[in-house]
Amino acid sequence: MRLKSKVAFISGGARGMGASEGRLFSKEGAKVVLGDLREDLGRKVASEIRASGGEAIFIKLDVTDEQSWRRAISETISQFGQLDILVNNAGITATGGILETSEETWISVMDVNAKGVFLGTKVAIPEMKQISGGSIINISSQMGLVGSDTGNPAYNASKGAVHIFTMSAALRHAKDGIRINSVHPGPINTPMLSSGFTDTERERAVLSRTPMGRRGEPDEVAYGVLFLASDEASFITGASLVIDGGYLAQ
Repeated sequence: MRLKSKVAFISGGARGMGASEGRLFSKEGAKVVLGDLREDLGRKVASEIRASGGEAIFIKLDVTDEQSWRRAISETISQFGQLDILVNNAGITATGGILETSEETWISVMDVNAKGVFLGTKVAIPEMKQISGGSIINISSQMGLVGSDTGNPAYNASKGAVHIFTMSAALRHAKDGIRINSVHPGPINTPMLSSGFTDTERERAVLSRTPMGRRGEPDEVAYGVLFLASDEASFITGASLVIDGGYLAQ
């Protein structure tokens, strides 16, 4: 098992990529903590993992609130004794261009997607230093690496912030044995993507620029996250793993 005896905290773990990561991590031996605001969905995923023979709990988490993070990580340590892996997966999206994006939307997207990653990383690092190492994986996006005339600018900016923050954090904490990497998915078949693809023309435009010509599946991202979480990636930090069906290769 690739994550045997490790403890993994996954924000946004109630559905989509976070739920897929939780299920896969459990199959690979990890004790899984799912953090999310969606209590019913999160508890259901944790229950499914336990029913399959794994160890998992759900903790209500508001990623934009530092005290919520501190309570969640404290409960994780209380339950499982340590924290080896953090996946900053929680994220939201928006639609429209610059002129259609309100100040409120900009703040909301940046709070969840960028501030949430900062807070999770900030709270996790001291716990990982206690055990002389760990792995943090920040979920960015292909749109955190390239400009877009179809995506929302607040979303693009927030994911770009995750990309640069990841590299900065990796440099600061490499000597602590903490590896910090980012993952950059393309269009993945999740509820969040579907909410952003209400315009069929926009979906057609995005997929036409994806050489593989389809949406990816959550498990296709989860396997990349699993690699970065595992000891197989022991010499990888500050890296950006792109899982986008070839979008950025053009």
